[in-house]
Amino acid sequence: MRKVIISVAPVAGDSTRVHPDEVAKEALDAAKVGASLVHLHVRDKTGKLTRNLTDFEDTISRIRQGSDMIIQGSTGGVSDMTIEERCAPLDCKLVEMSSLNAGSVNLGDTVYRNPYSEIKYCTERCLETGVLPEIEVFEMGMIHNMKLIGQEIDLPKPVLFNMVLGHKGGCPATPKTLALFSQYMPDNALWGITHYGRREDFSILTTAVGLGACLVRIGFEDSNYIDADRKADRNSILVERMAKIITDMGLKVATPAEARMMLDLKPL
Repeated sequence: MRKVIISVAPVAGDSTRVHPDEVAKEALDAAKVGASLVHLHVRDKTGKLTRNLTDFEDTISRIRQGSDMIIQGSTGGVSDMTIEERCAPLDCKLVEMSSLNAGSVNLGDTVYRNPYSEIKYCTERCLETGVLPEIEVFEMGMIHNMKLIGQEIDLPKPVLFNMVLGHKGGCPATPKTLALFSQYMPDNALWGITHYGRREDFSILTTAVGLGACLVRIGFEDSNYIDADRKADRNSILVERMAKIITDMGLKVATPAEARMMLDLKPL
């Protein structure tokens, strides 16, 4: 039976309260209903992206104490940090995976800057630290960027891409976009989906699973909507909904151990 990984990104980008105990509880509650991976940025208690790892390390320590879910530290986010500072989570011993942004893109009125040299640097740091990159692609050209980097650097196998659709200024979250992206994925690569700004329903996420996505990211970082009229007050509500969709499709929600096998990560 095909398995699908549910990744939870529990902290909204505009949060002004990001306390380790509260974030860890959101992650652990999500794990109980199907999330096998947690995606976290390095933030201070006011929600600001920071180079200081104190609160981040506190958060992931609490998560590890309460679950075996995969911990993914982000090297992304729009900030004034250098790429070296953005890569700081790669040195945290509990971090098994990292997001790796594969190019620059407009996010509304903001330019999310990821030049080729910095993509390459981040890739090299992932290899040095043994952290598996999840390659975030907002545009088709970003897949090509990683093909070029793969000619210079031996990327970890399997290569994992995550389509990030729905940002203003990026690719729209439509079935046509999904179909195009999925056809352009390199042979033998794994891929997942993030629907930023999702409001109406879970149809794009569901369609992605139907097209072969092995990973679905959900959570307050991308949207807290249950449907067009209702918002969730806990990430676990969204994870539980996604888990039901996956099982209703006749598929299996991957456990953390199964997700590690799928991604060729070391077992705990």
